[in-house]
Amino acid sequence: MNKNKLENLYKKKIKLLNNYNKYYYDKSEPLISDSKYDELKSEILVLEQKYTFLKSIISPSNIIGYKPSKNFKKFQHRVSMLSLSNAFSEEDLKNFEKRILNFISKNEEFKISYSAEPKIDGISASLTYKNGKFERGLSRGDGRVGEDITANLATIKDIPKEISNKDFPKDIDIRGEVFIKNSDFENLKVKFANPRNAASGSLRQKNPEDTKKIPLNFIAYTFGFERGLKQKKQSDYLKKLDEWGFKANPLNKIISGIKNLIHNYNEVEKQRANLDFDIDGIVYKINDFELQKRLGNVANAPRWAIAHKFSSNKAISKILDIDIQIGRTGALTPVAKIKPVNIGGVLVSNATLHNEDEINRKDIRIDDTVIIERAGDVIPHILSVDINKRTKKSNKFIFPNKCPSCGSKTEKEFNKVTKKIDAVRRCSSKDYYCDRISIEKLKHFVSKEAFNIDGLGKKIIEEFWKLKFIKFPQDIFQLDYKKIEKLEGWGTLSVENLKYSINQKKNISLERLIFALGIRHIGLENAKLLSKHFISFSRFQNLSKLKNYDDLLNIDGIGETQVSSIKRFFANEINIKVLVELGKSLVIKNVLAKEQNGLLKDKSFLVTGKLNGISRAEVKSLIEENSGKIASSVSNKLNYLIIGDKPTRRKVETAKALKIKIINQDDFLKMLNKTS
Repeated sequence: MNKNKLENLYKKKIKLLNNYNKYYYDKSEPLISDSKYDELKSEILVLEQKYTFLKSIISPSNIIGYKPSKNFKKFQHRVSMLSLSNAFSEEDLKNFEKRILNFISKNEEFKISYSAEPKIDGISASLTYKNGKFERGLSRGDGRVGEDITANLATIKDIPKEISNKDFPKDIDIRGEVFIKNSDFENLKVKFANPRNAASGSLRQKNPEDTKKIPLNFIAYTFGFERGLKQKKQSDYLKKLDEWGFKANPLNKIISGIKNLIHNYNEVEKQRANLDFDIDGIVYKINDFELQKRLGNVANAPRWAIAHKFSSNKAISKILDIDIQIGRTGALTPVAKIKPVNIGGVLVSNATLHNEDEINRKDIRIDDTVIIERAGDVIPHILSVDINKRTKKSNKFIFPNKCPSCGSKTEKEFNKVTKKIDAVRRCSSKDYYCDRISIEKLKHFVSKEAFNIDGLGKKIIEEFWKLKFIKFPQDIFQLDYKKIEKLEGWGTLSVENLKYSINQKKNISLERLIFALGIRHIGLENAKLLSKHFISFSRFQNLSKLKNYDDLLNIDGIGETQVSSIKRFFANEINIKVLVELGKSLVIKNVLAKEQNGLLKDKSFLVTGKLNGISRAEVKSLIEENSGKIASSVSNKLNYLIIGDKPTRRKVETAKALKIKIINQDDFLKMLNKTS
């Protein structure tokens, strides 16, 4: 990627993050999940580390939070409220401790004591006390300048207004988190998306009397500026907070050793669903204040602390019903309709049950109380059932042996490769003979990686199907736009836009067309392999006549499973007709021969493990652009195994046994005359 493209990509990511910050901090309306936000922030920091010419004054490496609101007076924090670096794995924690030991020139035998404090998902606030009296309260703001929300903070019962203890510092900024208990949020969820939004919105009320009506809580955990603090350790400070009238987190612990940190992390995560407040990780702080001072800060984060984020979010809910959904390949997927519950800032009302075996294994029933997990942006699923809350009226869920859509028999297929019966039950109907399968195939046909038709999303496909405007893929290119214009919500302009979008997609590559057909086991990568083999649409179409399916086994990456699916596809007369009709409506581009004399000519590669600052997709693209080949497994045909962090051990061992050259990311880039 050239310098201009990199700068444009970087600026787009910065702009996007700044917009998310605005909605999160200023408007109290987060647009994305915490995990997605962390991912974007990490991408920006990796780009800055890799390409030093990328710089921005609003980069997350320079700023914290978002500029203070104009609705409140602004005050500068006497000591900046820094953000924390994130850890997501045991390896991240090991690296964190290693950096500390290197900085203070100690070996691994030097024991570091940590204060492990569960991180409450609330709103940060800094409280200034002078001579024992609460004088001012500020929001985090941008970390350097905060909003004066003293009057609103003064309504919180957990915040002492005056402290008479003799050992209380003469001048100190007590810092902590404002939050709402989950039990109290039940009465507020009509107005707010989640407890954090409710806390943020309440603190930003112009009238303190409105804030007073909200059951806000405050937990203290650190300090900023101080004069007269006698405690030498974080653990002693936390004990003193309790004596001074503040509340501290009851789950705080002092721990040494990474293994012990991980054990505590797992134990706290088990308790998470039963807590009355939301936590999204555990913060580890060096317990010794002198060592904290010695370590200091890097950019806008302390060297002596890190936030170990939870990998997922969990909540407790109740199953209201179990619905069976049918996919484009005929798979019957059970979905639990649950009592809506907030998980990590997202209101969840559905949870996947995966398959029939999963329901039986966990004994999941309608009306059960269950623990729901939502990891990142993965579809929420049920972890376990609380058997103690099950009623006597509860009955086992019976999976349908007939398709809910077309009434065909449902069956579990025998997998010739694994020699086992599949866990997924499927409708035995052939493709377009089942209405639900047809609709899902049409949705796939117009999806982003297939035809990617703007204005023709899933809801429109459903609507046009009900109105009998479309039944097969070719119908999309023969739509009656006059009928569409008469529909409610449609007008001349929107119809013209749809017509334009569809016409634009009449010119398509062979690989996208093959993928769009929705043949089982044929994803985008396999579609690319097939398109390179057939070169033209006519040769692909003629497969139904020639029936030379065994030739496909010679394609590296295509196996018996894929060939069997292609056979089934061409055995269906409707599919043959769909291809004929699409051939009349579309201009399907032949596959152009790629550069044959690139730097990686006649060399094959396989990647295992996580790479640094470059995706697998980009590596594969570089290999193909330079006449190399992508292998799907370690075999005698493989020339190079590229390994990143945490490679698959089996692949590495097999490569060594076959005497295949093992290289790292830098070795690979050197082959292309590039540097990482």
